[in-house]
Amino acid sequence: QVQLVETGGGLVQAGDSLRLSCAATGRTYDIHTEAWFRQAPGKAREFVAARASLSGSTYYAESVKGRFTISRDNAKNMLFLQMNWLKPEDTAVYYCAARPASGTDYRYSVSYSYWGRGTQVTVSS
Repeated sequence: QVQLVETGGGLVQAGDSLRLSCAATGRTYDIHTEAWFRQAPGKAREFVAARASLSGSTYYAESVKGRFTISRDNAKNMLFLQMNWLKPEDTAVYYCAARPASGTDYRYSVSYSYWGRGTQVTVSS
């Protein structure tokens, strides 16, 4: 089992930055893909960014490309999401996710085995 805990959400203004953190504990050596998803009120959960553990390759949704950066501190077992130039449409609960598998289906939430409880990000205009 892997446990994930997100921190770093908050209320900011459009154009501001936030950095989300995800602390991983447990069988973290089993993880091959880590990702961030988000869910706005009344909407489906959507892919934001992913990182392949072995290669370090990163992937982004078009809506955040160039503004968000996913990264990892292996020594601390922490995953990060640096969010710059935030927009009101970025308002959502942000979830950290992890899975033992690698592969091209990293955009699909159903492919992830482990989830955090989420952290709220609210961007005012």
